[in-house]
Amino acid sequence: MSRRAVITGVGVVAPGAIGLKSYWKLLSEGRSATRVITNFDASPYRSRIAGEVDFDPRREGLSPQEIRRLDRAAQFAVVSAREAVADAGLELDQIDPTRTGVALGTAVGCTTSLEEEFVIGSDRGRNWEVDQAYTVPWLYDYFTPSSMAAELAWLAGAEGPVSVVSTGCTSGLDSVGYAAELIAEGGVDVAITGGTEAPLSPITTVCFDVIRASSTRNDEPASACRPFDRTRDGLVLGEGAAILVLEELEHARRRGARIYGEVAGFASRCNAYHMTGLHPEGREMSDAIDVAMAGARVSARDVDYINAHGSGTKQNDLHETGAFKRSLGAAAYDIPVSGFKSMIGHSLGAIGSLEIAGCLMAMREGVIAPTANLHEPDPQCDLDYVPLVAREKQVDTVLTVGSGFGGFQSAMVLRNVEGDAR
Repeated sequence: MSRRAVITGVGVVAPGAIGLKSYWKLLSEGRSATRVITNFDASPYRSRIAGEVDFDPRREGLSPQEIRRLDRAAQFAVVSAREAVADAGLELDQIDPTRTGVALGTAVGCTTSLEEEFVIGSDRGRNWEVDQAYTVPWLYDYFTPSSMAAELAWLAGAEGPVSVVSTGCTSGLDSVGYAAELIAEGGVDVAITGGTEAPLSPITTVCFDVIRASSTRNDEPASACRPFDRTRDGLVLGEGAAILVLEELEHARRRGARIYGEVAGFASRCNAYHMTGLHPEGREMSDAIDVAMAGARVSARDVDYINAHGSGTKQNDLHETGAFKRSLGAAAYDIPVSGFKSMIGHSLGAIGSLEIAGCLMAMREGVIAPTANLHEPDPQCDLDYVPLVAREKQVDTVLTVGSGFGGFQSAMVLRNVEGDAR
């Protein structure tokens, strides 16, 4: 009998919301949490807006030592993981540590702390060599993103496989897919997985400025991210984390766990074409969708909702609209689609997991969160993108997709588990 991976716990740190319930309230109300950047002085930059988290680490239960030692992204991950473990009702001392693993997604790791320490150690770039006397003793942990996965392993007592998945903007989706594969192949019974990112720093901002990928609607930050809208002009950066507890289905049932849904199918592809460019017809994303749906044994008519990548860049919106049509055919026109980045921005390696969390709540609540800021639909993006207002609908099967720099394209099918109450 094949082993099935189900989600039993969810924890969230997001722009405008900390905790799963607050996060879902924000999404289902279609509220935007993007604003003018306050984390640093962004006035010199082309784009000065982002989805920031109002995060007080002390209030969220981190100790002074953890606050001093951990990068902001690691803090997000720890707080989210604690919520997820509690939400799952996991008694960590009651599960086999050697059958517990971690798969954490991140695109840019501990960027915030690395940049801060470089600025200090180099005397704001005046010195070619960084003077270690002025940097923190755990600088090496900032340099190696695996330190964040290790932090989650220590939290959960995980002695099984522990890894970082870093595939750019699909990292948060791919990490969950990898964790599900660990369960399916029999390597673990429990996996702590998801994505975390705190990229809002001068170096990240200027990188996106240089390639002109980000929105310049600095005077209207709350409505700047406009996926599938004719007036869109780019993405809005964000930060945050979502950590999930995955379990083998029978392991979860034996302990009476509440089940949010099953990771029924997953696939990832690369276009091997361009670092940031996409083919408009969406063939690679379509291939990932096809394989994920085949793995889940679902047809186009079984899909109740599609969670789009929806970054708000013109080439991405056309690319995934083409992919949906290519994979789902005429059924694509009947399936509601929406994009959460319109409300929380694009948190790079975390966003895929934040989107999974929202999809699970859509399945649980029977409500599809809308695409915010979609007032003037692009005629070339002619699917049902659920503009502005949430929609009630029974959702049993969800397709969620991600697209990342480097040509990465990923797709996942989430499904309600038969016989389990929502």
